[in-house]
Amino acid sequence: MKLLSLAALAMLLTTAPATAQLSRQESAMIAAVEKDGDATLALLERMVNQNSGTLNLPGVRAMGDMLRPEFEALGFKVEWIDLPETRRAGHFLATHKGNGRGKRMLLIAHLDTVFEPTSPFRTFRREGDKAIGPGVVDDKGGISVILAALRAMHAAGTLKNADIKVMLTGDEEKTGDPIPVSRAPLVEAGKWADVALEFENLAHENGQDFGTVARRSANNWTLTATGRTGHGGGIFSPETGYGAIYEIVRVLDAWRQALPEENLTFNVGVIGGGTPATIDADGVRIEASGKTNVVPAAAIARGDLRSLTPEQDARVRQAMQAIVDQHLPGTSATLSFQDNTPPMAPTEGNRALLTRLNRANRDMGLPEMAEFPPAKRGAADSSFVAAYADTLAGMGPIGGNLHAEGEWLDIPSLALQAKRSAILMSRLAAEKR
Repeated sequence: MKLLSLAALAMLLTTAPATAQLSRQESAMIAAVEKDGDATLALLERMVNQNSGTLNLPGVRAMGDMLRPEFEALGFKVEWIDLPETRRAGHFLATHKGNGRGKRMLLIAHLDTVFEPTSPFRTFRREGDKAIGPGVVDDKGGISVILAALRAMHAAGTLKNADIKVMLTGDEEKTGDPIPVSRAPLVEAGKWADVALEFENLAHENGQDFGTVARRSANNWTLTATGRTGHGGGIFSPETGYGAIYEIVRVLDAWRQALPEENLTFNVGVIGGGTPATIDADGVRIEASGKTNVVPAAAIARGDLRSLTPEQDARVRQAMQAIVDQHLPGTSATLSFQDNTPPMAPTEGNRALLTRLNRANRDMGLPEMAEFPPAKRGAADSSFVAAYADTLAGMGPIGGNLHAEGEWLDIPSLALQAKRSAILMSRLAAEKR
């Protein structure tokens, strides 16, 4: 209850005397968001009740069909980007052409959820100021915030001059392969933009809202060790050596002792060894067998690598490889990396965006938002554009239980985030490029 009452209080503050710093148009946007609240919630309910698990391709496309008229009514040109080679549904792109003078903005969210049609968690329900349902905050609540903000801008007359692209990806939760193909349209939009705003859930702890100027990467590694198999009684001998399992344990423990540093993690997600040991094509299931008196011939481990900057990532990969190269007698090991999501580093441009947002917070009578620790945030699509445009993440609503049955959203935070976003975007649209 404490979280909900604070969110409701934040909404009340937006109409308190402190709004004297807002322009006439900005006050009109706040009023428009409040007036549109029931319609925003009704659209969210419709979206949540449409299953759009990543692998439910027709369901993801149905989300695009549902949203097309919403954006077209605001003057956006909408297109669906098919990417059949990725075995995913594709992406939704809406483009609004302004006067070409202000900051070009890319708004990022995603249509898909982790809940496939087989999930028993299927429908929207409301409990007071809490909405519960699959994808209600991740990321259908984010889409709701985008549309509520754009409608408010349209009502106040600030949208007409704004150059905006809205990219709603169809495979954020389980990205299609090859990743360079699946993310090419997003990267292209990022190169067009001056500013990117990502509408995943707002970072919120202990009643305080935070700004997200950085996210860590989410990449994978695979470590494979081999050894000379033979009678277990010969282990450690010059003729037999140490076997594959001791070699892989050596590497993993050396990483654990030598490599930890701030904003870096390298989890081991699966491991197995024996004679033989194999891993499936998806890299999630290892099959191994062995006997206590047989020295293992193979061992495999797979995990993730999360870093804050490209420089940190490159340096740590080099250090990991150097440890791998120090083989125990009679063994060898190889290390490979699989790139998935790059880091979104905390740049000065990103921080300048948070400063602009905090100026809007002050003008609305709201507390300023500190930077959220990047180690507490997961990876997201914003990372793919952060190298090309100043990026601010976490512009969506407050929620919890993400990726789990019982996922919930704080309903008042939809309006709060829409107001913040509408004011920030209107001001960016008025800034010269």
